[in-house]
Amino acid sequence: MHAGVILSAETDRKGVAGMITTHDVERILREQGLLCRADKNEEAAPVGWITCDSRDVIPGTLFICKGAEFLPEYLLEAVAYGCIAYVSEERWGTPKTVRGFVVRDIRRAMAVVSAAFFKYEPGTLKLTGITGTKGKTTTAWYLRAMLDEWQREKGKNKTGLISSVENFDGNCRSDAVMTTPEAPVLYEMIARVKEAGSEYMTIEASSQALRYHRVDGLRFQVGIFLNISEDHISPGEHRDFEDYFGAKLSIFRQCETACVNLDSDHAHRILKEAKKAEKVVTFGQHHEAQIRYRILPEKNQRQTFEVTCPQFTEQFSLKMKGSFNIENAVAAIAAGFVYGVPVHCMKKALENTSVPGRMEIFVSRDQQICAIVDYAHNQLSFQKLFQTVFQEYRSFHRIITVFGCPGGKALNRRRELGVLAGMFSDYVYVTSDDPGIEDEREIASEVGSYVEMAGGACDCIADRRIAIRSALERAGADTEKTLVLVLGRGSEKFQRIGRQLYAYPTDANIVQELMAASAH
Repeated sequence: MHAGVILSAETDRKGVAGMITTHDVERILREQGLLCRADKNEEAAPVGWITCDSRDVIPGTLFICKGAEFLPEYLLEAVAYGCIAYVSEERWGTPKTVRGFVVRDIRRAMAVVSAAFFKYEPGTLKLTGITGTKGKTTTAWYLRAMLDEWQREKGKNKTGLISSVENFDGNCRSDAVMTTPEAPVLYEMIARVKEAGSEYMTIEASSQALRYHRVDGLRFQVGIFLNISEDHISPGEHRDFEDYFGAKLSIFRQCETACVNLDSDHAHRILKEAKKAEKVVTFGQHHEAQIRYRILPEKNQRQTFEVTCPQFTEQFSLKMKGSFNIENAVAAIAAGFVYGVPVHCMKKALENTSVPGRMEIFVSRDQQICAIVDYAHNQLSFQKLFQTVFQEYRSFHRIITVFGCPGGKALNRRRELGVLAGMFSDYVYVTSDDPGIEDEREIASEVGSYVEMAGGACDCIADRRIAIRSALERAGADTEKTLVLVLGRGSEKFQRIGRQLYAYPTDANIVQELMAASAH
């Protein structure tokens, strides 16, 4: 199946692949109770690669036929490129030289076979899995920076990262297309990080990754649960909040130490599930948290906070704006605490780390306009962001918000974000954000109706660049200092329109260009 942009920048696959054969694939699937039937073949053909993307097939590939939108043409394309076998929930007509394996659950099978092919051994690489409704990316970057700083001091390699912004396999950086990639790509990345000599890897674990078994078989040395709020409710994602929450909680089944935010909604239930891990570490402002923090007055235009835990009481500061990022920083500190990262490495990392598309600030030359680009894209992140700007940007008296909602998924966002934007903004521009196969104008119109329901004024402009330009022009015409919030996409470089991904400038790039042009 076409799965978008290939995440691995490497073309040399030598070293990360295992030595398995088609007979091994049959045995593994049978042992896991996944095999329904297998085409007979006396010879054990060596498997040279594994993928679920027909464009990534090379001679000797085992091809995975997965997805609700899978088409027989993808398998025919894979056969033409040299695949020797396929795994599917259906029997397909292929040449006798191509062996078929029919399984009960294609996604579980994909993870099992990927783990075997890429020689995954739990514990040989220390993995951290991070889940929650908001803050996963920033927490992942904070923790990765702490581990990198610690490893640098010891003369060791940088650590691996899988995030919704960028992935790093120990040698190469690549743009992310999805928060947590499919199992073949995920296990390949882990193998590359290990091959590069790294000892740690930080992974964002989305609810979709947990529900659809992309991370099956992984053993997280640390699992972080940040927070929970209703999101991703749609026919193609989660049927209801309970399904979404349950997917998130399932991370505790496969981690050694669980780090739990006691300030989260439903903290009692999260903590109860966390006991499935071997050890639990709690963090937050809650008085019972093992790693407890309190926010201090801003110092040198930086957010500062104090952390108290059994081993230390220390003050930290952040390079990034947004008081909600303190919570993300403390989550990273909790994981660093588990791993034994020295405090000075934690401090240095937090003082120097920023994340593309997260609280990026752009101020006009006359200081009248402040544009904030942020990835806030669901109810919880919108609530936190508006709370932050009201507290930290009191000299700005007007707020103009630009955002959109995706097509075909997270349908609850249209009402929730529309209402919040309408309540807390002086003007709203509703625009496109991954419309998919839906009409972007119809999505914007639906969202706009909720903005107006909440008493807000809005325009619906499908072209995102024009919407941002209109917001900046409106702010420039205002006599009062104005905040322009450009939300939802952050550093994303692609938009999903129809069934394809198209390159698109990041919100930060658009804002920078437009503000620079208006200054001349």
